[in-house]
Amino acid sequence: MLTLKLPTGWAGMLCLSVATLDADAGVLDDGKATLLLRNYYFDRDYSDAGAVQSQRQEWAQGFIFKAASGYTPGFVGAGVDVLGLFGMKLDSSPDRTGTELLPYDHDDGRAPSNYGRLGLTAKVRVSRTELRLGELIPDLPILRFNDGRLLPQTFQGAMLTSTDIDRLKLHAGRIHAFSPRSAADSEALYPSVGGRTIATATSDRFTYFGGEYNLASETVLGGWTAELQDIYRQNYYSISHAQRLGDWTLSGVLGAFDTRDTGRAEAGSLDNQAASLLVSAAYGGHRFYLGLQRMYGEDGWVTIDRTLGSTLANDMFANTFVYANERSWQLRYDYNFAALGIPGLTLLARYTHGDHIDNADTADGREWERDVALTYTFQFRRLQGLSVRWINAKVGRDFGANDFTENRLIVSLPVELF
Repeated sequence: MLTLKLPTGWAGMLCLSVATLDADAGVLDDGKATLLLRNYYFDRDYSDAGAVQSQRQEWAQGFIFKAASGYTPGFVGAGVDVLGLFGMKLDSSPDRTGTELLPYDHDDGRAPSNYGRLGLTAKVRVSRTELRLGELIPDLPILRFNDGRLLPQTFQGAMLTSTDIDRLKLHAGRIHAFSPRSAADSEALYPSVGGRTIATATSDRFTYFGGEYNLASETVLGGWTAELQDIYRQNYYSISHAQRLGDWTLSGVLGAFDTRDTGRAEAGSLDNQAASLLVSAAYGGHRFYLGLQRMYGEDGWVTIDRTLGSTLANDMFANTFVYANERSWQLRYDYNFAALGIPGLTLLARYTHGDHIDNADTADGREWERDVALTYTFQFRRLQGLSVRWINAKVGRDFGANDFTENRLIVSLPVELF
């Protein structure tokens, strides 16, 4: 099932952009197209006797096609981008669905043999300001798309980015719907509060404004405000810095969220403040990390459901440590084996522990996650870009029935078409 999603009223703009491109075929010289082949195996085993589902295990093949035109010449440039996504089932059964590699029927649990979607984006550029309308893949502190499964999550709306002022990057946008990473259609927006989905509180208007200012060559200040209409309003402030110190490179990001309910408060009263600090030190092939994160207020961290939490320091492969009152710390070690003469091989190992959790299951709970990931990108010319990644994660909690061990094997091959 392949669908074409195009917001009402924007088809004319896209047709006009295509006509403009046809009028100046030279703009295609700046265009490019790629196809990413992604083979994904996912296996999550639940160890608790009271778990609702003992295992989630599926295998699928994904195709991610991206084509981006250049811009027409002149003061106002126009262009069109195309995003094609297609997923194919290789192995699944009704008792093992729910991995989010594939959609499935909630009545009989069966996954379809394939699914996909096609999205178009019109883009207009004036000087160093760009407006994008249509299918979007935002990677912003207050709205970060999720690419942790077979196909990426996408959004529909408008995004404006400007770098016309030196050292200042400005952002603004309005999003009205999103497409989950395991679906062919689009949905209204709804929130996640402390990791709990509130699908009954929907909205078709997420508006944001933000800016990042380069205070110095390696210091950036950020400020953002966003609102999911009638559900929540959120402010985010950050400072990041990187510094060379002899043979070492030190870096860090400090961020703070302040989130409250707004308008008709469709998700109820909301009150969360989140603080996050991630610092690192790199030397040769080694990089060491320390992550500190804390939730304040009556609720856990608030965001649009299904989006990525990587703005926070302790966003792991399977958990984000965002329950109400939760305090968490992370230790992480990365190694690039190129330092030993094995280019393309990298290691990630990390552990995060959280406590003081307050939710429906506990008033003082604890949880932890341990991750290991090995990635190898082939260096041979005939296999250029081919990568194999193995991820192992283990999650434990002293509340609920949701401890599990997870393994993923991902084989990716990017192909440049033109």
